[in-house]
Amino acid sequence: MLNMLKTLNPFLDLADVRDYSFKKFGRVLEDFPISKMKDLMRETEIPKTGNVYVPTVSSWEADDIKPLVESTHYGGMDIQIGYCNGNNSSLNALEYHKGSEINVAVTDLILLVGHLNDLIKGIFSVKNITGFFVPEGTALELYQTTMHLAPCKVSDEGFKCVVILPRGTNTPLSEDEQGKDPLLFMRNKWLITHPDTERFVSNGAHIGIEGDNVSVIYPEQS
Repeated sequence: MLNMLKTLNPFLDLADVRDYSFKKFGRVLEDFPISKMKDLMRETEIPKTGNVYVPTVSSWEADDIKPLVESTHYGGMDIQIGYCNGNNSSLNALEYHKGSEINVAVTDLILLVGHLNDLIKGIFSVKNITGFFVPEGTALELYQTTMHLAPCKVSDEGFKCVVILPRGTNTPLSEDEQGKDPLLFMRNKWLITHPDTERFVSNGAHIGIEGDNVSVIYPEQS
C-alpha cells in the first residue's frame, strides 16, 4: 500500500509511521490497548460526506481504559476520549495543542503533519508538510509541537480514528479567552487555515498556510 501511495503522490514526502523520520513528530505506542479501542469504535459510523469529530464519548470514559491511559501516558492528567471519522483527503488547515494527542488508527489512514518550529510569524509553507502512512491497528502519540488536523483516507470507505486529548481540548472558548491570540481557535486548539478552506475562513480562523492545498491520491482514485 505505501509504495503505491508514494507512486500516486510524488509531490508528497511520504513514509511509514514507524520510519525514523516520524520521531520528531511523535512515537508509536506498541503496548496500547488497541483491541479495546477498536471494539468501542464499532458503534461509530463514517459519514457519507465530510468528517465527524466527537471530542468525548462519556460511555467510553466510564470504562477502565480512561484511568489506564491517564496514568500511563498523561501523568495522571484528566483526558477525554473521542473520535474522528470521515472522508477527508486534504490538508485544509493545521492545528496544535498544549499536551500530546493519542490517535488509534481503526482503519488505514494518512496523517499530514508539520513541526511548530516551521510556523514563522503565523505562516506555514506546505513545503514543510510530511505525510505518514498509519496502518490499521496502530496507536501513536503526536507531540504538542506537531501540527496536524484530520487524517486522510486511503480508500473510498473513508477512515476511523480514535482521538485522545487533555480534557477540554477542542471545546468552545469562553468570552475571556476569545480574541487574545489570533491563532487560538478553540480551547487548547491553535489553528491556521489554508485560504481555500471556507469552513474555517468563514469562522474567523487565521489564514496562514502558504502554497497549494495538499491532497492525497489513493489507489481507487487512480
